[in-house]
Amino acid sequence: MTTSPKKNSLLCPNCRKLISRSASRCPYCDITNPSAWWKNTFLSSNRTKDEYYVRAIIYVNVAMFALLVLVDFRPSTFNFSPFAFLSPSNNALLIFGSTGSIPLFQLERWWSLISANYLHGSLLHILFNMLAFSQLAPFVQREFGNNRMIVIYTLGGVAGYLLSAIVGVKWTIGASAAVCSLIGALLYYGKSRGGRFGQAVFSQIGGWAIGIGIFGFLVPGINNWGHGGGMAAGALLGYLFGYREQRRESMALKYLAMACILTTILTLIWAVTSGFFLLLWRV
Repeated sequence: MTTSPKKNSLLCPNCRKLISRSASRCPYCDITNPSAWWKNTFLSSNRTKDEYYVRAIIYVNVAMFALLVLVDFRPSTFNFSPFAFLSPSNNALLIFGSTGSIPLFQLERWWSLISANYLHGSLLHILFNMLAFSQLAPFVQREFGNNRMIVIYTLGGVAGYLLSAIVGVKWTIGASAAVCSLIGALLYYGKSRGGRFGQAVFSQIGGWAIGIGIFGFLVPGINNWGHGGGMAAGALLGYLFGYREQRRESMALKYLAMACILTTILTLIWAVTSGFFLLLWRV
């Protein structure tokens, strides 16, 4: 009885070339132990998995928003103003991880630089951010790769909120700084790639950037420093990591993406756990 060749082979999680399952190193990219389950689970990339990461980020944002609304249920939550409908209180947002100069520099809650990207102040707030993310993230995945998208989204959000705290924004929340980092990366991509396609990308995404800027100056309470910092960080990260047409995603980048995912998961677990502890302590 012979063993099927398919059972004795697999796609390398790094270079995606067919190799022997028993190989200790990939003969094409030299990655060690390419058959390790965790490498194939976390480091490999395909279209289905890329779509999963986009949906997962949206689901986590929605889950955090629903949690805060349920925890902080008040009749005023059902204010039918479009900017206030289903709005958690500032106190609930603080204990579950809002960021800014006060949480960072006075309360030393540095983990809030990540958790704040998954908190929103109203139904309209999260709706706008998730619609923008669902349109931009697949574009960034296609041109940069999923791992670069994860790193840009995570570190861009952190950088945007750190800048806004440094210049004195006391409180801030929302995925907009991270979403703006995707805009910054695509602006860099369009400018760097050039040609008709690159120019079209730069023009289209530039329209997004201008629209966000105008909206930020017309509507009070918008963290323009976070938006601008996110865009600048996204452009810088896009330049540092490159896009698919320039270079393949390195193993170091894949490890960094995995670190961003694990850090985000642990931070949100800490935010929820400590938040419930503070609520129970107050009671």
